[in-house]
Amino acid sequence: MAALEPLSGLWAVFAYAGAGRELLARLKYRNQRSCVRWLASAMATTLPSGLAVDAVTWAPTSAKRRRQRGFDQAELLARALSRQTGVPVVRLLRRVDEAGQTGRNRSQRFRAPVFAVRGASPSAVLVVDDVITTGATLQSAAKSLIGAGAERVEAVVAGATPLPYTTPSARQPSGVATMRAHNRSPAEREPPWM
Repeated sequence: MAALEPLSGLWAVFAYAGAGRELLARLKYRNQRSCVRWLASAMATTLPSGLAVDAVTWAPTSAKRRRQRGFDQAELLARALSRQTGVPVVRLLRRVDEAGQTGRNRSQRFRAPVFAVRGASPSAVLVVDDVITTGATLQSAAKSLIGAGAERVEAVVAGATPLPYTTPSARQPSGVATMRAHNRSPAEREPPWM
């Protein structure tokens, strides 16, 4: 699997479609947090065995979204994943801009959010987010962490948005899908991270 530069690795639990989309929508928009521990467990299982990182962090949502929702879903997932893996969770990133990604079209999403790093970054960091669409948010987070001293940045998400013209069978072969399992040629029209 080719990760998005400058990420060293990128994994997803499932395609952000059907039941997976509904599960994350309930968490994100309806504050139904009962799935967080299960999602963190699935993320931990999706990561390659022996993946060594110094810290788990998350790509924070905007302050406006956090105020509206009362929580940051990526932070909830990162904290739960930290409990699952035993890797310390550290608040490393701060969102500088207020523009959210939800509701933006593909070209607008490439104008990624801007992050600032709180202090120096650990050498190897695992960034957690709820959904990847274009990859712009995770790329921006990774660039910020590398600029603050990280040598390696990995990422894991709960859901990966398939491109609109991807067929359902190409999106999710069977069971819990991982990014690694989706190493297909560009001719199959999957997002570049699959």
